[in-house]
Amino acid sequence: MILGYPPWGAGKACVRPPTMPRKFKKGYFVSGQFVAEGSEMDLELKRALKGGDEPSRTELKRESTEVQKLGADLLVLRSEFMDRLALPEKLRDAIADAKRISNFEGKRRQMQYIGKLMRQLETSEIERGRAALAEQHGGSAQETLALHQAEQWRDALIADDLQFDQWMARYPRSDSQQLRALARQARKDALPSRPGQTPRHGKAYRELFQMVREQLDALPEPEPDHHGSSTFL
Repeated sequence: MILGYPPWGAGKACVRPPTMPRKFKKGYFVSGQFVAEGSEMDLELKRALKGGDEPSRTELKRESTEVQKLGADLLVLRSEFMDRLALPEKLRDAIADAKRISNFEGKRRQMQYIGKLMRQLETSEIERGRAALAEQHGGSAQETLALHQAEQWRDALIADDLQFDQWMARYPRSDSQQLRALARQARKDALPSRPGQTPRHGKAYRELFQMVREQLDALPEPEPDHHGSSTFL
């Protein structure tokens, strides 16, 4: 036994050493509120002192949610708008696959994958997606008709080489060589590599639509005759 330190319980006069006070987390007070170092509030205050250049976690989460929702909205975007976006092929395929999935869990996982691909896009690509959706939702009847006519011509030129004569008769300023090359390449790209595979639309398909649309904008389709039937095709 060490002198001067009697064993515990040897007498009533023996006093247990006081408990060490709980160590508080490091931090500081702002307007009477304790701010722990490394907390969300601490990071926000530090960003504010630096000028607020870096986005907060809340802002990043909100942006991620918005981009995820945009990816879901693209599933209802019409093909003429989708073609104009020129999205990465991997994202276009993911969106096309999501449209075919009916299983709830499979759809959920596919949408998560689309969200991941969407977050890899440039800001300009995301803005074009938003603009395309806004145009689709608020487009005029005239714009809708023009897009529909462009789709008809594109599909007709891909399906039948004989349609080139009618097209060139109406739009003689078109580059017939480029038009034929795009249509044939689009036809080739659409051929499934395996039986039962869904046809795919590649770059030529989108470029053909753009070319047709530009010509239609420069010289609109003839008006329907007095019987109410259109002279298209």
